[in-house]
Amino acid sequence: MNTQVNSPKKIVIIGGVAGGMSAAARLRRLSETAEIVIFERSGYVSYANCGLPYYLGGEIKTREGLLLQTPDSLQKRFRLDVRVQHEVTAINPEQKTVTVRDMRTNQSVEESYDELILAVGAAPIRPRLAGLERDGVFTLRSIEDLDQIDGWMHTQQPKQAVVVGGGFIGLEVAEQLKHKGLSVTLVDSGNQVLKPLDADMVAWVHEELTQNGITLKLNATLSEIASPEAHPVEAGSAPPKVGWVQAGEGNPLPVDLVIMGLGVRPEIGLAQQAGLTIGQRNGIQVNPQLQTSHPHIWAVGDAIEVTNPISQQETLIALGGPANRQGRIVANNIMGLTDAYNGTLGTAIIRVFGLTAASTGLNEGQLKQLNKPYEAIFLHPSHHASYYPGACRISLKVLFHPTTGVLYGAQAVGKEGVDKRMDVLATALKAGMTVRDLAELELSYSPPFGSAKDPINLAGMMGENVLDGLMTQAQWHEVGQNNLATTQQAFQLLDVRQPEEHAKGSIPDSINIPLDQLRQRLSELSKQTPVIAYCQSGQRSYFATRVLNQQGFKAKNLSGAYLTWHQATK
Repeated sequence: MNTQVNSPKKIVIIGGVAGGMSAAARLRRLSETAEIVIFERSGYVSYANCGLPYYLGGEIKTREGLLLQTPDSLQKRFRLDVRVQHEVTAINPEQKTVTVRDMRTNQSVEESYDELILAVGAAPIRPRLAGLERDGVFTLRSIEDLDQIDGWMHTQQPKQAVVVGGGFIGLEVAEQLKHKGLSVTLVDSGNQVLKPLDADMVAWVHEELTQNGITLKLNATLSEIASPEAHPVEAGSAPPKVGWVQAGEGNPLPVDLVIMGLGVRPEIGLAQQAGLTIGQRNGIQVNPQLQTSHPHIWAVGDAIEVTNPISQQETLIALGGPANRQGRIVANNIMGLTDAYNGTLGTAIIRVFGLTAASTGLNEGQLKQLNKPYEAIFLHPSHHASYYPGACRISLKVLFHPTTGVLYGAQAVGKEGVDKRMDVLATALKAGMTVRDLAELELSYSPPFGSAKDPINLAGMMGENVLDGLMTQAQWHEVGQNNLATTQQAFQLLDVRQPEEHAKGSIPDSINIPLDQLRQRLSELSKQTPVIAYCQSGQRSYFATRVLNQQGFKAKNLSGAYLTWHQATK
């Protein structure tokens, strides 16, 4: 990086959250003499929008806890000119000015700039449907949104809520409303929540939601919110305070509160008006320095297209961490430090009641769309030493190239230790590591914190076995219900667990031969028909395949074993 800082200049920033404020603070650290002006159309800057659902549910106790800085504190600490409730209505690139409307007085002025940063963010998606304008239908993106929802809940005392959209915000809001005592239905047009996770991993999340009283209504597209009088109510019951939600098949749902969580779309209106290039994903196009198609206009955050370093495709990723890093990089480049943004993996994590789910990189569905060859391994180790009290299972999925072992992505679900492992895997992806490298990582170990063979190490060892031909895998979707019901068996399905485990639940038509008896009972299996072996989590069945293959059988290990198959086929 070039360390020469440019001469003072005037920088205007549109947007005062995440990337915008990160850029402003970095600019001031690099230059005491630069004039820095921030325009924010809401009444707040530098607030924790990721914390909004948790205030709604009462986990964050005070509203002030969300407000990291105020215009006054930013002026005192960083000498920033922060103007809230000021909306930029036009950019004039040739004159290097912006048109700004004071929303309190409705007066507009022209403000000049030397460099302009667009940190305009993204707006909640609101489809054009009947009833979305009704009182009691909200999105949650800003402090103002939060205040409106909070006010509705205080005055209307809702009992039945519908959350539309099973993404991160939708799940967080559904959890928090349930904590507040509401009856909650989560509606999504797809067949699963949390699209970054594959169906076989998100199944654990579905189970956690239903066990905590959330009603899941999947494959159900919202079509209308009808008036409270549109349908009769039971005798003695009050009509719903919002109306009736029609989503998919079945009867409409009476609701007192609706939160729309269908995701966001980039705010590109100003960029389009200014003639800036918009990319194929309908986001602002930037170069690695985060410069737009105009040399003195830069852009960061949810409004820009970024490159996924694994797929090398442009994508839209609305996450706070990348936006903050982008703000710092733009500030560096404006001040002559020649920095570059190298893409976004999309690493994300969420708590769903007692469960944590996280992902990084590409998932299996994306790899299929890209026609990339891959291997998928599943494992279910304990988050710390199994003999130490409180050990919890982590379900881990790792995707990698079948010959080079280069990592493509990972997903994890569990009650404890998920964040730690996902951060390691995200770092490994960033470094371009292979699955073999995971086996060699030296990770901290003490029984309360981990195992001598950490789940990350175990994933690497499994990957090594696959790459070296020591373990051939079968996947859960290859083993369907009644797949061995005919006399022309495609394979023999072998359960190497103990009989009592087999009796509690097994894959249909499987032969139960415990691992410790396998060598003595090989005659019960045919060498002419391939064998797929499984146990509870995959280790015993791997041992079994090593025995069988060295005895002349053609054996595969069921990746993720019974735990993955059972959860994915529920």
